[in-house]
Amino acid sequence: MALPFSQNLIVFVILYVVMQMLHVAHESPKNVLVTEHYSRSDWESSFGIYEGVTEIGFIVGLVAGMVLFASALSFSALSTYSFYLCCGLSVVAFFLALAFVADPLMIFERRLVGIERKLDFTNRGLEGSSRLMDGLRWEGSLKEDSFLGLVLGLVLFSLATSLFFTPLPVYLKDLFGGQQQYVYLAYIFNSIGATAGYFLIRGRARSMDIRKQMPRFVFLRSILIFSLVGIVEFALAPKLITGVLLIFIGFAYAMYYILMLSLSMEVIPEGKAGFFDGLVGLGAAIGAFLGPFLAASLSFVIMFLIAAVIFLVAYITLKLIKH
Repeated sequence: MALPFSQNLIVFVILYVVMQMLHVAHESPKNVLVTEHYSRSDWESSFGIYEGVTEIGFIVGLVAGMVLFASALSFSALSTYSFYLCCGLSVVAFFLALAFVADPLMIFERRLVGIERKLDFTNRGLEGSSRLMDGLRWEGSLKEDSFLGLVLGLVLFSLATSLFFTPLPVYLKDLFGGQQQYVYLAYIFNSIGATAGYFLIRGRARSMDIRKQMPRFVFLRSILIFSLVGIVEFALAPKLITGVLLIFIGFAYAMYYILMLSLSMEVIPEGKAGFFDGLVGLGAAIGAFLGPFLAASLSFVIMFLIAAVIFLVAYITLKLIKH
């Protein structure tokens, strides 16, 4: 991307598409690898450690970007140095993956979880039919998690997230009077909140009902963005409060994301994880297109409001994932 031939917009877009395709392609194997290496009771802790450490790396990258933009280098030089730095780090990551990532010796954990869910469903059915045949009242349930309902809720969440965050740097740049280093600072606040969430959930997840708690963090994100709309609309210390809200928005995302990963690994049939991630990526792509379009044609406030409403719809959908 830093070479002269890629300064053509079409070539740049093609390179970026390929890069994003490879980025998305690693998500499903990574998640499945974690769930097949560790027992079900350790999934949230394992995901939390992984995502927390990578988020720290993300914060370091944001700090590096902020320092670069605070320097006296020209924008073209900054872009070139940033691309070369990212390229070098990606090469290092590739060799580290070759050295340290290995398939599990035995692949059975996700299958055991699937078997356990089927046995639980069968047991509930036998218990219910036995009590009803004996003329007794049964208050149990034969409802199962809806794969399609879960996917729809997560696609809506992904769409709303992309809708909100894609044009956010432009809003932040305007908010801070064109000082680009403060855009990095705002994203650092967001990542600090996410990092806190990733490490906090490690010890809390075992005592959580993930089917109840995950939608609540989606609802929290909706409320936080509705709050941001109010802050922008009424100009109530927007710089300070926007930074604080971004911390809590990142925290809510981290808690949601770990619970979502664990639940999806339970619900998604074997071999469908890539299909699932593809649909979530489609939601993100639609949001990435609509976000800047809505911000430019309407306003940032309207765009934030639409994102908050979609988060609310995603919350309602996830509350109804049992059929």
